[in-house]
Order: sequence, then C-alpha cells, then structure tokens
Amino acid sequence: MNRCRPAAIVSPARERPAGKPANGFHQAVFPELFAPAVESAGGDGIEDAEETEAILFALALAVEQRDHYTAGHCERLALISVTLGLAMRLPQPWLLTLYRGGYLHDIGKVGIPDSILFKPGKLTAQEWVTMRSHPVRGEEICRPLKSLGPVLPIIRSHHERWDGSGYPDGLQGVQIPLLARVLQIADIYDALTSPRPYKPPYPAEKALEIMAEETARGWRDPEIMSLFFRLHRDVISRVAECRDGADHALERMRSSLGSLSRVLAEEASLPSSWAPQPA
Repeated sequence: MNRCRPAAIVSPARERPAGKPANGFHQAVFPELFAPAVESAGGDGIEDAEETEAILFALALAVEQRDHYTAGHCERLALISVTLGLAMRLPQPWLLTLYRGGYLHDIGKVGIPDSILFKPGKLTAQEWVTMRSHPVRGEEICRPLKSLGPVLPIIRSHHERWDGSGYPDGLQGVQIPLLARVLQIADIYDALTSPRPYKPPYPAEKALEIMAEETARGWRDPEIMSLFFRLHRDVISRVAECRDGADHALERMRSSLGSLSRVLAEEASLPSSWAPQPA
C-alpha cells in the first residue's frame, strides 16, 4: 500500500535550504519548490525546530494511516494544491506553504475517536461537534512551532465556505485565507474521487458535477473553482493519478506540467484577488 511521505521540512519564513527531500519524486517534479535558499544562522535552535517539525509531519501521516481509505491522500492533496498555486502564479513561499498544508491540514484528527472518524453512517449532532473540532485542534498542535505559522490559516480554515456557512469561524468570501481556499478545492476533489467508509469513489465526471453544484450553492470560491475546471482534463486529472516513485508517474506528472505551461501561456491575466499583496 502506498504511503505518502513529506519532503524535507522547510520553512519559507526561515529561508533555510531545503536539502534533499525524503520524497525524490516531488523534488524531480517541482525542483523550484525545493531549491536551496539563503542559509541563516541559528545553530542548535534550528535543528531542534526541524526535529519538532519532523515529529509533527510523522504525526500527520499517522493520522492518515489509521484509515486505509485515505492512503496517499496527503500526497495527492499536496501535488494538486501546488499545481493550482503554480497556475495562479503564487510566489514560491506560498507554494511551499500549500505543499506542507497538504500534509498537515488534518493533523487535528489525531484527537478524533475512531468510532466517529470511521463511522459508516451519519454522525449524530454531538459527533459532528467533535468532528468539526479538528481544524482548531490541528492549529493548536502546530501553533507552538513558529516556522509553521504560515500553514496555520490552512489548517484552521480549510472547512470554511464562501457563503459563510462553514466552520470553525463562519468566515465568508475573501475573509477565508487564500491558501485555505485553494487547498480546500483539492481536498474536496480527492475526497470525492476516493473511497470513504460512507461512500464509494466517484468518477471524476461525477466529482466535478458535485463541485459545480456546491459552487453554485455558494460554498466554494468561484474563481478558483473555474480555474480548477479549466485545468482538470489536461493537468489536474493527471496529477491526481500520480503515485510516488514510479517512472511512468513522473513522466505523467511532467507531461501534465507541460500542459499547465501551455494553459498559462494562454492566460492573459490573473484575477487581482490572486496577486500577492505587499507585506
């Protein structure tokens, strides 16, 4: 069974060199994402922080591996999110935050009982309260580590909805952090096209239909959703099929990124809401 493994833990805030990722497949696909940056002083403190980060990533993977239905979910989520970020021309630190958010977004589920997490039927009202606590739990787990600061909005807000009906804070529209909106769409697509205890995997066409309905209902960012639809056939669908380590997967991924390059060349401009804001 395939298990996703995070690349080297790198903080965009610290601008430390990425070194060699544990996942060479991802480094081969996104070399610019793991390119060496500027070395900064810090000594043992930085080493201790990196060790703590590694523990948190291991914990996040342990959450995934509790359930065979979600095997590979974090890897696919990281790849799809970064692909969307590339299409939006987001800066490298933001892409790295998306990548790391793919692995850490559900770390709060470590505190959710198996009886709720794997329940095949509908959750009770009280069980939903417990399940919906995982974004806040995850933020609390990662908050003590300063280097994970950029990822915290993703962890907390990836279940918010465009119309304000999401959780935990009921944020609406652009109040929802941009990277959380990006990762959310990748998360939903992978959840729909993967088996879960309560449903079989949906074909891509059915998943896109459901996502279009949810967008029309006011749940998703319509501009990012529109971009996802445009990229799906030639880019996203190929990324979602990739698996770690296989040569054919690497070639498929490179082919999909070639398609992405062609799409970007045809795009005249980006919506202003996607443009990086000055610090």
